[in-house]
Amino acid sequence: MYAELTEQITDWIRSRVHGAGMSGVVIGLSGGIDSAVTAALCVRSLGQKNVLGLVMPCESIQADTTDGLRTAEHLGIPVKQIDISPVLTAFVAAGHLDSSNLLNLANVKARLRMTMEYAYSKNRLVAGTGNYSETKTGYWTKWGDGAADFLPIADLWKDEVGELARYLELPEWIVQRVPSAGLWENQSDENEMGVTYKEIKEFFTLGAGSVSAEAAKRIASLHASSAHKREAIPFYHARGWLDENK
Repeated sequence: MYAELTEQITDWIRSRVHGAGMSGVVIGLSGGIDSAVTAALCVRSLGQKNVLGLVMPCESIQADTTDGLRTAEHLGIPVKQIDISPVLTAFVAAGHLDSSNLLNLANVKARLRMTMEYAYSKNRLVAGTGNYSETKTGYWTKWGDGAADFLPIADLWKDEVGELARYLELPEWIVQRVPSAGLWENQSDENEMGVTYKEIKEFFTLGAGSVSAEAAKRIASLHASSAHKREAIPFYHARGWLDENK
């Protein structure tokens, strides 16, 4: 199953990249399983030298930087480590932002990282790393990690990403790493969302009754409040009126 899925995804990546007239991709490496799987798929599709990894500490915990570099080393891809902490400091100061608001700060970090990825996107497409569980709950930053040129694993539940990681023979330390956005020390995705990835999948595939009432309420709220993230940018359709009233 995962052999065939890998073949399909890698063919699709190659088609997207070459169809855009590009030679490779750039990808942010967080040290987590999603970015590792996405990078591994891109390597299979395009070759090691055509996948550039960026490790971008931004007042981050050291483990994220270390694991991001370890991921690049395991895959044998070129990597750049870019500390954007000074950019964050300047940005917060310029905007007189509240640095104690950790969630707002996390969104700023995600957007700064994506800006850096696009700064390195000459002759490359930016590979997004989001999975289906996060797509459905909105657990990503609009115009941050949610901004990309293509999303190879955005239709895979988190457990399916794990199975794909094992098929791709990624190290067990990647597969077993606690999913975390690295927002602060000991932060985890599931604690931040208030539900588990297993509950998210069961809610959407088996129905609200398959999880506790509390979990169902939380997931439904996350899904509803993030609907705008999953929609194309709306615009007012004035063309018809203008054409009729010339």
